[in-house]
Amino acid sequence: MLIYKIFRRAEWDALVAEGESLGAPVDLADGYIHFSTAAQVMETAAKHFAQESNLVLVAVSADALGADLKWEPSRGGALFPHLYRALRLSDVTWDKALPLGATGHIFPEGLI
Repeated sequence: MLIYKIFRRAEWDALVAEGESLGAPVDLADGYIHFSTAAQVMETAAKHFAQESNLVLVAVSADALGADLKWEPSRGGALFPHLYRALRLSDVTWDKALPLGATGHIFPEGLI
């Protein structure tokens, strides 16, 4: 199963340059890296990145993260994947630009 992380371009560029990341400021504050499932990621984009462009959508295999990935209740009690270690560039399955369109972010075909 793939899980998804939305990065601002500068955050993504830093991960690429350094080979790993502890995430965005909200991740650092919470002590884990926030991810979303395919069913959750559109709402995550709308809630936390509503007017932001120049974003990168990153897909990661949940199984490959092993015991460092925990499923914990968040919005509305739904279980969200949280990574309790640095995200390594080698963890990333793919990355794609997440442009902002007139009615919200434009997600890759077939994601939802």
